[in-house]
Amino acid sequence: MLKTIYQNIVDTLLNECKSFYGERLVSFCLYGSVARGKMNYTSDIDFLIVANNLPEGRVKRVTEFAAVEKKLQPLLLDGRKFGIYAELSPLLKTPEEVRAGSLIFLDMLEDGKILFDRDGLLQGYFGKLRKRLQELGARRVWMGEAWYWILKADYKPGEVFEI
Repeated sequence: MLKTIYQNIVDTLLNECKSFYGERLVSFCLYGSVARGKMNYTSDIDFLIVANNLPEGRVKRVTEFAAVEKKLQPLLLDGRKFGIYAELSPLLKTPEEVRAGSLIFLDMLEDGKILFDRDGLLQGYFGKLRKRLQELGARRVWMGEAWYWILKADYKPGEVFEI
């Protein structure tokens, strides 16, 4: 039941994002515990929206996204009848910001699920990032339910490198 309710929320979220952002929507990637299928009754739904012509600044982007979140409210409230207290946790970036890179993308590489990728932007970026991490000998190390990255296997203190 838990996975079914979360899946319903994610499906509706993706459809609402497609409707709201329209042609501006470039990519949508689910990540975090919900993408790994390891959600619990209080898991946030972590996702990346890549869209053209986003407002400048996080606050303005989240304010714009509020229209999508409002559409999901009834579904999120319905989940509470089953003890599910899911919240949406959007990350909003432009294609240019994706290409510039961010360490948050490491969280999406292994477990992220690209659910929409109009021109293959995320698929291409993640492919290049995986290749670079492989060149560096990087690896993800699990500690219980969390992990950290060793980004360069033969790192020497003071050494500068790019991902």
